[in-house]
This record gives sequence, structure tokens and C-alpha cells, in this order.
Amino acid sequence: MSTPQLSVQLYSVRQALEADEDAALARLAALGLTSVEAFGFTHRADELADALARHGLSARTGHAGFLSPDGAPGTDLDATFRAARRLGVEILFDPFVPASRWADEKEIARTAALLNEAAERAAGHGLRVGYHNHSQEFVHTVAGVSAFDFFVDLLNPEVALEIDLFWAAAGGNDVVALLGRLGSRVRALHVKDGPVIDDPFTSGAPFDPADTGQVAAGHGQIPLAASLAAAPHAEYAVIEFDHYDGDVFEGIATGISYLKGKGIA
Repeated sequence: MSTPQLSVQLYSVRQALEADEDAALARLAALGLTSVEAFGFTHRADELADALARHGLSARTGHAGFLSPDGAPGTDLDATFRAARRLGVEILFDPFVPASRWADEKEIARTAALLNEAAERAAGHGLRVGYHNHSQEFVHTVAGVSAFDFFVDLLNPEVALEIDLFWAAAGGNDVVALLGRLGSRVRALHVKDGPVIDDPFTSGAPFDPADTGQVAAGHGQIPLAASLAAAPHAEYAVIEFDHYDGDVFEGIATGISYLKGKGIA
């Protein structure tokens, strides 16, 4: 059993980063963080790497969309992987495959094949890759199991998973049982709390993150402590908010205190 490293997904503070990147990173560093999870970096890896270094931060994990075929943005795999390595990323997760691609068995198999191919090419860059869930992956049933479980069974062993606990619960899962099924594939967790909501991504209605009701870790209905215990192979525990009512840095600080209380730093 390993103790995961504490981190924060920079998407949580995206507005602050847009307003003043250095000030936002300085606030994160002042909270005692040394690790962050990067996003939106493929076009500015040098700039972001320099900014992180100025504040004693590193990005050991990152998010980039590399599973969109047919020439969609982000599908230049080698360029994406070079950008990730410039930041020092060790595991790069694709953060979102649209709901329409989880309703069809062939599309799920194609997504798995794309990820397996990406894993092979990433290895040449000294990089691991994986997938980060939301809730749409769990809505449909394929061959008697959820679309996500079907997908995971098609992945090569070297492919990692980052389980977002809030979104996994929104997908109708007992998240502790899910983590038990996935076992050593789970290499990172998004430690995200709030109410257990219904999946919003297959409803057809516009998604508003403000409707998720997310709260600081330890203050919602997601079984975070049991989930952390159920993921002994997780290397990273990543705090994230899609939306937070109030000062998001205070929400992050509360999450840090919660995780430190569980021995995660």
C-alpha cells in the first residue's frame, strides 16, 4: 500500500490563473502544496513549466484530450506527450470522452483501442497515460456490465485510471465497490465532495457546474475516507472543484487539512 501524494487540479482555480497566473500559483504554494495537476498546457508547456518552477511546484499528472480521433484538437499525440514531459508529467489522463461515445459498444471498443495505442506511443516518451471519468461512462450497460467496466476490460495493463469520486457517484456507483473492482489500475483519485447527484451529461440539458453543489472535502456525501482506503495503489490524491461557492482557495485549504488528517501530504 502506498500513500498518495497530495495535489490539486489547476482547473479548480482557472479564473484566478487567467487573472494573474503568478499570484494564483503563489497562493497554492502558500497552502503548502508542492504538486499540481496541469490542464490546457499543450500550447504553452515552456511558459507553464517556468511559472510552476518559480513557485516550487511540479506537475506530476496532467489532463489533455488525446482520445478524439479524426484530427480533432489535441490528437497530435507526440506533440502532446512532448509538452507533458516538458512539465515533468508522469501520468497523462484524457479527461473527457463525450457521452455519445459511451452508448455504443463499437465506440467504446474504439476508445479503448485509441487509449491502448496512446499508451504504446507514450512509453517512448517515458510517459504513462490513462483515463479520467465523469459520470456518463457508467449510464449504459454493455454485455451485462457498465460501459466503463466494459471499457476497462479492453485496456492494456499499463493504462492507468484516475477515478473522480464525485462523478463516479453521480454515475450511480457504490464508489468503494468500484474501486475494489478496479484494483491496481487506479493510480490517481480526484478527491471531490458534495451531494450525490444524477448524471447530467446524458440528459441533453446544458451542463452548469454551479448546479453540482460541490463542497470542500469531508463536508459532503461522498465516502472519501473509505474510498481512499479502497485505492491502495493510488499514487496521487488530487483535490478538484468544477465549481465552488466562495473562495476556492479556502475550499482547497479545507481539503488539504482533510487529506493531511488522513496522512496524505
